[in-house]
Amino acid sequence: MRAEQHVGWERDFPVRYLLVRDDMSGEEEDEGVLWGRCAEVEGLFMDAPPLPREVLTLRGCPRESPLVQAVADSAEPVRLLGDGMLSIEPVDPSNDGPARFWDLEDTTVLAQWPTPGVPGRVDIVVGTGVREDDCWGGKRLPSSPRFGLWFPSIRGDSPSGGCRSVDGLFTPRPRRPTPPVHLIGCEPAAPLLALLCRRPLPQEGAPTTLRPLDRHGRTMTRYRHGRTMTRYRLDLHTVEARPSVLGGALIDVTITDPGDNHPTLAARAVWESWSDGVPTRPNRWARFDAEGRSEWLDLTSVGPYEPEGLSGGTYHLDGQHVTDRTGLLLALGEALLGPGANYGGCLDSVADHLCGGTSVVPPFTLVRHHADIARHALAGHVMHHLGGLSYFEVTLNLLREKGVTVVLR
Repeated sequence: MRAEQHVGWERDFPVRYLLVRDDMSGEEEDEGVLWGRCAEVEGLFMDAPPLPREVLTLRGCPRESPLVQAVADSAEPVRLLGDGMLSIEPVDPSNDGPARFWDLEDTTVLAQWPTPGVPGRVDIVVGTGVREDDCWGGKRLPSSPRFGLWFPSIRGDSPSGGCRSVDGLFTPRPRRPTPPVHLIGCEPAAPLLALLCRRPLPQEGAPTTLRPLDRHGRTMTRYRHGRTMTRYRLDLHTVEARPSVLGGALIDVTITDPGDNHPTLAARAVWESWSDGVPTRPNRWARFDAEGRSEWLDLTSVGPYEPEGLSGGTYHLDGQHVTDRTGLLLALGEALLGPGANYGGCLDSVADHLCGGTSVVPPFTLVRHHADIARHALAGHVMHHLGGLSYFEVTLNLLREKGVTVVLR
């Protein structure tokens, strides 16, 4: 199913969303079965309420890990870890099942002490909000588990450390219903009509998802954490339909408990900017705050890719709006590949691109205009695992180490 085949209809307003039953065999955009198309969706953009606070004890964290170095062995211990992630992975994935992942929200260190009877390890008590990522892994724990921890405030996008076990993690957490989502001006296809006529179709397995379109019929693809995300899952267990406020033969469909896979409120204005198509002018992201810039970065595309890559030449980075980490990544992508593209969504992926793959590879010259703005704005973004250097300095060193001639102006 290709999106551009379903964008045209004889009405005074465009198709802006497709409702698609995904094909579980892959993640390609043109897979899936059309369930409906609609002019608008109300209630899609939503900031999730804070998670209930819980107390976890991270048992047996290695003293040499960046996490322990930051919270226990530092001259100025870090207490506010912020958002992070916990994983439980098998030592032998081939024989011991899938990994499991939990998001940790607004994590704070409450206490820490040496692990009793285990030299070289530390127990850390944290207060946090806990949410299991149901999109990955299964429910069975590995027989030989390995616990991993990621806190960007400690070590950017690299692992922060691990532990031997976690007390308080396996507590039942009731699912909280979310406000309804309304599909406005919906033209249902046969599968959705069957569901609305009380002939339910199986809801297990492949999800039914919403795909946003720009005015050219292009799916507005999001790229986050190495995954392409073109879809927002909607649980169609409870749906109601009525004649549409937009008239004609269209209907409005209310999904009373759609699930919690929502774009944030900050994404709404960003999506509006992209609804006319991929941006063609630089710095259109500059007016957004940090959250909006993050959403903008998610919508940028990776590439284009070339077998060899183009080296040489001089590129100019406009740094007048680089006031945070995401702004630096956006400005770098625009300088090298143009508006609407990115050269990495984090420093690890920037390093990957510098080693080859995208159409621009070292050696080349990068002129960073207004460099002092970024140097000042990012001075407080310290990379503890890299000798306490600022994000600005780490990025500068990375570029130069990979063969880029950087000129600061």
